[in-house]
This record gives sequence, C-alpha cells and structure tokens, in this order.
Amino acid sequence: MLMEKQPEPKAAYKNPLLYTSMGIGIALLYVGWIFFFRWSENRDLEHRAKQEKAEKQREEDRASVEQMGGKELAIQNFYAAPGVIRRGESAKLCYGVANARKVRLEPQSNPVWPSYARCVDVSPTATTTYTLTIEDAAGNTKSQTLEVKVE
Repeated sequence: MLMEKQPEPKAAYKNPLLYTSMGIGIALLYVGWIFFFRWSENRDLEHRAKQEKAEKQREEDRASVEQMGGKELAIQNFYAAPGVIRRGESAKLCYGVANARKVRLEPQSNPVWPSYARCVDVSPTATTTYTLTIEDAAGNTKSQTLEVKVE
C-alpha cells in the first residue's frame, strides 16, 4: 500500500467555526445582559410602585380614621330633622359618635347604641331638650343637648 499523505491540520485561528461560535457567544451574552438589565429595572419599578401604593393606602386609611373621629371620643353630629314640629308629628333625632362604648339619649324610650350615623324617631308633645351622652371604655363622657320645638 502506498502511503497516503495526511492533510496537514489547520491552525485553530484559521477555523471559521471558531470565530462564528465566538461571535454568537458574545452576541448571546450581550442579549442576556440586556434582558437581565431590563428585568432588574422592571422589578425595581414594580417594587417602588407597590411602596407608593401602600403609602397612599396608609394615608387614605389615616384620613378615614381622622374623619370618623380618630382616637378621640367625640360626638360628630347631633341634629333634629325637622327642628320644629306641630303637636302629634314626629321628628328624627340623628347622631354620629366616634370611639364610644355606650350611648344614652334622654328623654328617650327607644334604644340607642354607638354608630357613625343613626336616627331615632321622637314624638314630643311639648318643646323638649334632648341630651346625648357618650362614654368610652375608660369611663370618659361627653354630652351635647338639642331642643325640638313643638308649636
């Protein structure tokens, strides 16, 4: 047999597959870096948006608590509708209290209880002064009076 001539091995730097795969590898790394950077930015933006939403919710909750009387014992409203009636007619006494444990309306036979908005029907036969008294868990009280005139 004749000896066949072995082809000389090509140098590694002359291999086009090497350059192509290196170029593709570099492009993939660049694209991966872009995706990671954008993902990271989006995650930070979402985190900030959640924090802002939570802070806004806390502010709205704080405003609602303050609007409903906060932590202080308070009679927020106490009024009659109408304030002047004729004998035999009835009127509504409406009240709203904050942080009360007990509520008394005198003179009144209908039961009353703590509420932010409640009305009770009254039918006085003569001009009557009603007293709303509230009490909290510590025993502190507040009172307010209201007159319903009967003509």
